[in-house]
Amino acid sequence: MAVPVGAIAILIAGLAARTSPRVGAAAALGVATADGLYAAVAVTGGAALAGIIAPVAAPMRRIAALILVALAAHTAYTAIRQHRRPVRAAAGAGMTTPIRAYGGILALTVLNPMTVVYFGALVLARQASGDLSPAAAAAFVLGAFLASASWQLLIAAGGSLVGRALTGRRGRLLTALVSAVLIVALAAHTATS
Repeated sequence: MAVPVGAIAILIAGLAARTSPRVGAAAALGVATADGLYAAVAVTGGAALAGIIAPVAAPMRRIAALILVALAAHTAYTAIRQHRRPVRAAAGAGMTTPIRAYGGILALTVLNPMTVVYFGALVLARQASGDLSPAAAAAFVLGAFLASASWQLLIAAGGSLVGRALTGRRGRLLTALVSAVLIVALAAHTATS
């Protein structure tokens, strides 16, 4: 669960391709932080929380999908604007700094209520077998964080490599537009699943 390829992964790859490895890494660590937090929530009260979250999961998925569509539109708009007027384009908007990328991706990942439900189901299975000691719970949380961080950092590094290969104005435009289209497609899938 900590290593999916979805809208967030594509957002991180596109962000790293268009900005810098530091911004991509910060975004990746935002996802890992959310996964670690959800794993901690799951081991401390996942069963109870899963029951509370289940009824609001569909609206939260729709909200996350709308945010993803807005990010995709912003990405495409900014890319086109920067392609047409590279000198006048504002680079400070959006998730172009490590802190903004970390916070933005953390918030977007936390909006996915199914993550805590999935982690809760795993913890319930472990509790049923009697294997969830405090040390096992801590190892589970650490493992979820490290698995997520390593995967997301790999995605950010891949995005950075693509960004270096496509260094020209057209390459950055193409990267941003492809990223935006994929994010919209995955947002639609998120909203309907």
